[in-house]
Amino acid sequence: MHNPITRLLLNLGHALDHMFMLIFATAVTSIATEYGIQRWEDLMPYSVAAFFCFGIGSLPVGKLGDQWGRRPMMIIFFAGIGAAAILVSLTTSPIQLALALAVLGCFASIYHPIGVPMLVQGEQRPGWAIGINGLAGNLGLAAAAIVTGFLIKYFSWRMAFLVPGIASLVCGVLFAMYATRESASPAKKKVSGGGNAGISIAKVLLIMTMASTAGSALFNFSTSSNYELLTNRFQQISQDPAYIGALLAAVYAVASLTQLVVGNLLDKYSLKILFIGVIAAQVAFLVLSTMTDGWGFYAVQFLFMATIFGAVPFNDAIIVRFVDDSMRSRIAGMRLAISLGASSIAVWLIGPVVKQAGFTALLWVMAAISVVTLIVVGNLPNTPKPSKS
Repeated sequence: MHNPITRLLLNLGHALDHMFMLIFATAVTSIATEYGIQRWEDLMPYSVAAFFCFGIGSLPVGKLGDQWGRRPMMIIFFAGIGAAAILVSLTTSPIQLALALAVLGCFASIYHPIGVPMLVQGEQRPGWAIGINGLAGNLGLAAAAIVTGFLIKYFSWRMAFLVPGIASLVCGVLFAMYATRESASPAKKKVSGGGNAGISIAKVLLIMTMASTAGSALFNFSTSSNYELLTNRFQQISQDPAYIGALLAAVYAVASLTQLVVGNLLDKYSLKILFIGVIAAQVAFLVLSTMTDGWGFYAVQFLFMATIFGAVPFNDAIIVRFVDDSMRSRIAGMRLAISLGASSIAVWLIGPVVKQAGFTALLWVMAAISVVTLIVVGNLPNTPKPSKS
């Protein structure tokens, strides 16, 4: 079991991780204007390397976490992502920006294969712990929307990277001082014998990776386009960046509560049934979003983001349920490297799709991805209540 400060910093790390990966998408219009690029869509592809590194970096990170230790990797995470954000704030051209964002993506890749397995070590209610952690991550998205919006309005887009960067460095110092120390690296500990006998781990990992890839693509499509999407749907209401940022932050904050509900239910009911229910609702709300505008769209945005966020805890829950702690970081790293690496193409596609076909087409693409996820999840084996971690 971890001390309260360790839990707080691990959850705060998740918030910072998602916040940093969304600042660019929120500030893209201001950055494009400063760099003399007429359309924000033309600048979006410069962030693809960041998302690719965010995914592919999970592979070596997971191995290091299990074999070297999760605590030192988290210290590197806080220090590295903070320094990288400060580096982004100092760039003066699109190429420099792309390279600095790629460095940020490399350090951001540390959190998920390290932070989540570290958090659930010894937890009696892993589903609840995952739910709280997921809520923290999505509050980071909300912070990215509102903090970036206000910093752009009153200062500049550079401050939107600089201020959180400094905050992350402070967290790194606190983590080094107060985080629970490991008696040995996870790979050197005795295997606990966890998992579910009679169920093919290879099959589960294949299904999990496919579902995670589709879910990550959907997550990237939504979070990286929501600011401009809401701006587009609110053309007759407001174009104030701070106002739009506050509205989007409210969506993220409220929708994130779904993860607490899902986390609580995961400790009590069948993972498969819950997963199918969330994805089915996701399909319905995304289709509905294509038919609405203005405040009507804003209401539906709460609903489809709630289901997108609500689906996130399932992949971590699958790992906790089927994989022993001694190798969770490696398994998580493999899954994330494939799913996040492949889904990084979603960020590249946002600009071209919106430029050529508009936001309604983008929403239909998201609905189609959700249908694919539903089909894949239907192949998961039925699972009992999770064993204690």
